[in-house]
Amino acid sequence: MQLEESTLATINEWLNGNYDQETKNTIQALLDSNATTELTDSFYRSLEFGTGGLRGIMGAGSNRINKYTIGTATQGLANYLNKKYKGEQISVAIAHDSRNNSDVFANITADVFSANGIKVYFFSALRPTPELSFAIRELGCKSGVMLTASHNPKEYNGYKAYGNDGGQFTSPDDKMVMDEVAAIKSIDEVKFDRIASNVETIGEDIDKLYLDKITALSVSPEAIAREHDLKIVYSPIHGTGITLVPKALAQFGFTNVNIVEEQSKPDGNFPTVIYPNPEEKEALTLALKKAAEIDADLVLATDPDADRVGIAVKNNDGEFELLNGNQTGSLLINYLLTAWEEREKLTGNEYVVSTIVTTSLIKAICDAKGVEYFDTLTGFKWIGKVMTENEGKKTFIAGGEESYGYLIGDLVRDKDAVISAAFIA
Repeated sequence: MQLEESTLATINEWLNGNYDQETKNTIQALLDSNATTELTDSFYRSLEFGTGGLRGIMGAGSNRINKYTIGTATQGLANYLNKKYKGEQISVAIAHDSRNNSDVFANITADVFSANGIKVYFFSALRPTPELSFAIRELGCKSGVMLTASHNPKEYNGYKAYGNDGGQFTSPDDKMVMDEVAAIKSIDEVKFDRIASNVETIGEDIDKLYLDKITALSVSPEAIAREHDLKIVYSPIHGTGITLVPKALAQFGFTNVNIVEEQSKPDGNFPTVIYPNPEEKEALTLALKKAAEIDADLVLATDPDADRVGIAVKNNDGEFELLNGNQTGSLLINYLLTAWEEREKLTGNEYVVSTIVTTSLIKAICDAKGVEYFDTLTGFKWIGKVMTENEGKKTFIAGGEESYGYLIGDLVRDKDAVISAAFIA
């Protein structure tokens, strides 16, 4: 197999351009070993900055996630922000998950933003994706970036870009950002030299605010007080959920939370699973084993960036069964609307949002309770867009989609497994 001329031209650009020696050595080793398949896949195109940002395999090359593709994406986003908010104070928030190199890529993102005169609020350690969305809104940021590839295998990483409402970019801004990223033709256009005075570390202060506001959303504090000893097994599947989910459950009032120790430590290699995906029963094997050992009542598991949650409950035979996203979402919406109804909080101005690929049962529940229902395209960013369009006009109760992503209350603009885990329990 021969390398295409355009691919070879890009390879030579990386070998001769302003890239570090380690990257050049990696590329040269692939050339020396005649690894044409890997070279082709690494260089045949530039990794596309899509509507949600970047996602791909880590490694050297224009079609890989590395410090240069991350830097280019950030420079493009910075250019968009400096044009859109010209003359204004611009700030962004940055967080990262437990994946290999996520912390490195987060720091590079901070370098580039700060070098472009943009104030950076930088989480001091790994944090869930929804907390980043919360921070953007709470701190009045114009944008934010989460370094994560969600539930993809360990070889992957990614870059999720957010707008000033704390949601992922939607039209027309998503296209504007993509155009700015695509306009960068040389790595020399990327400003990598951090201006330290533009970077402020955040962490526990935002954690406390976030957890306190989550706790204030509770609709059944008296029921939790009665059932506080509900035996819960929780696994963060080596991800960021360990930082906040146990605390959220504790603040809600649950006193018997049992963490799966083998999966409690953040680890980008995800050593106990094939895919760190709570949709997959295999990922919950250790949690289900622990649940059987201690005769638990509920199993909860979150993905690496803690925006999605999987659950298992006992059937009539006392065996644990995983609920799918449609089942969990329907139960959650029914519980919430019933609780609002019992407390006489439904005024006719409330609404629920879901997607066109999610069960129609959620709409049926809303119709039965007299609550307005919105359908959106697939993807939580569209749920967030409906929320932003109705902000200050209507009261958002909850939203969800079949792929295990849910949100209760309007604290954030993305799916939130921290909030969802507390309400599911």
